[in-house]
Amino acid sequence: MTEHRTRLTASEVAALWGSYQSNTMAVCIFNYFLHHVDDSEVRELLEYTLTMTENDVKKIKRIIQQANHPLPIGFTEADVNVKAPRLYSNAIYLYYIKNMTKIAIATYGVSLAAAVNSAVRDFLSSGIIEATHLYNKAAELLLQKGLYIRTPYIVTPNTLDFVSEQNYLGGILNMNPRPLNAIEITHLQANTQTNTIGQFLMMGFSQVAENKKVRQYLMRGVDISKKHVKVLNSILVEDNLPAPVAWDLDVSDSTVAPFSDKLMLFHTTALIASGISNYATSSAASLRLDIATTYTRLTGEIARYAIDGTKLMIENSWLEEPPQNIDRKEVANV
Repeated sequence: MTEHRTRLTASEVAALWGSYQSNTMAVCIFNYFLHHVDDSEVRELLEYTLTMTENDVKKIKRIIQQANHPLPIGFTEADVNVKAPRLYSNAIYLYYIKNMTKIAIATYGVSLAAAVNSAVRDFLSSGIIEATHLYNKAAELLLQKGLYIRTPYIVTPNTLDFVSEQNYLGGILNMNPRPLNAIEITHLQANTQTNTIGQFLMMGFSQVAENKKVRQYLMRGVDISKKHVKVLNSILVEDNLPAPVAWDLDVSDSTVAPFSDKLMLFHTTALIASGISNYATSSAASLRLDIATTYTRLTGEIARYAIDGTKLMIENSWLEEPPQNIDRKEVANV
């Protein structure tokens, strides 16, 4: 394939910059996980994941340098202490890989649709394939170990039909809601699961963060995640469906930080951004108005939480500024 040696567009720069941040962060995290994993199969998956992530960092570096763009700072060995005591269980390692690859598939897909440069498109295309392969490996291992959380089963319909009544949509205060459809169940379960993983991740972060404000912020995130899980699960339970339950998600009592406060805060705000995107998609896909409204309300809460996290990063000089357009007024000295 002939490489288009054109200037990188804003969308391509954004994709590379964001991928460098997330992948250098992931290298730190997987190195730490590998130092403590005690299951041979999970270790093999972590080794595969780390190698793939390190290769992605090299690819991004090469494209950025060939375009004569400054290399982002991202995260380095200074942001991880692999000798810190173990913080998370093997099950969390697996669910972490599964969740992060799901985010990568979605992020790379959006970026690919906006990319023109052939090197960038090749990187994003291969990234989607690799992340999908890794997702399947993590899912298969979770299944083998009896840890996979399935969506609830529903009765197989005997006939197909079209919606004929306006009350199918219900109302904002839906006192007598219709049964959930399969699409709504899927999104409720998925959002419950991501909130649960985020809850345990932030719980560990909150124990080891050195900055008091960061610890308080992370504990607030744990409380928000618990609340959102309760709200979303209640909709399933009201429809006589089982709420998803994760097994073996354990956080130790260690208070020694394996990661820098900068990394943990960045990771938290990145997960919030993914959560906002998930809620927006779920709201659009939910035909019951009370559920769509619930997602909108929850989105507002985590959006405020995200803003507070960004302010905390700025306060501590941890927020790396993304590439931006020049200020024409400043150039013109107006």
